[in-house]
Formats: sequence, C-alpha cells, structure tokens
Amino acid sequence: MVSVSAPELPFFVYGTLRPGEVNHDLLLRGRTLREEPARLAGAVLYQGPGYPYAVEEPGGTVAGELVTPLPRAYARLLAELDRLEEYVPGDPRNLYERVEREVQVHGDAEADGYGNGGGGGAVRGGGVTPVRAWVYVAAPAVADGLRARGKLIESGNWLARR
Repeated sequence: MVSVSAPELPFFVYGTLRPGEVNHDLLLRGRTLREEPARLAGAVLYQGPGYPYAVEEPGGTVAGELVTPLPRAYARLLAELDRLEEYVPGDPRNLYERVEREVQVHGDAEADGYGNGGGGGAVRGGGVTPVRAWVYVAAPAVADGLRARGKLIESGNWLARR
C-alpha cells in the first residue's frame, strides 16, 4: 500500500521486468507509455535465485530501463510490483525496499553503452537525462549478506549474465 503523498514516478527495472524477461510480459506489456535505456549510478548487481538484487554501493552502475506506466494503469501496477518484490512499507522482513533515486536515461540505444536497445523507443532524443524513479533495491540485511557472500554480476547488466 502506497501513501497518498507518494509521487507517481516511473520505475527503473534491471532484472526480470526488463523487455524480453518473464515478468515484463506478465506485468508490463501493454501497460507502459515508454521504456527507455537507463542506468542507476551508485549501485551494483548481485545474482539472486533466478533474479538480481541491486545493492547500493558508490562507484557501481546498474543497466536497465526506465518504465513509464500508462496513467490509468499506475496505481494497480505499483501495487502489483510491490507484491512481486514482496515489498511492504516499513516491514523489516522485506527482501527489497522501494526507494526514490535518480537514474540516467539515454536518448538512444547507442548511448546506453550496454548495447541493450530500447524497450519502447526513446522519446527524449540523444544524450543523457536525469530522471527521478522508483527503484527496488536490496533491503539492508539482504544487502549485507550479498556483500559478504553474494555473486557479483560484474557488468552490472542482468541481460549479460548468460
């Protein structure tokens, strides 16, 4: 459940919600205005059991997409994404926390630097644009465990892990 004052921000997705991945088709297909290549600075990516975790860490970068939902789909999609990530505001048992962060949106697939292309075509033109977005990052206890024993995805790109 999101508070009334929470902003309707786009989402930065970096794992199974990316185009071509299983949860993209289940939750996002047909419910977005646009999907644009983007990067999250200040985080690294760890392998999870079939999905990744972004862990906030200076110097790292995670590749993904900025997903802007259709306005009519926003509230329901937010609730479904919170459920997928098993995120409950304030619950100490969360695996993920939904946090507001700045991501860098790339105006064309070539500027992505990861060669991912775009999910729905960029509409911002060339260059890089900072955008505030919701990001699901590893909760503090999970992040500590991953830093100690996790498998780092060196590229910061879930799609390149294969």
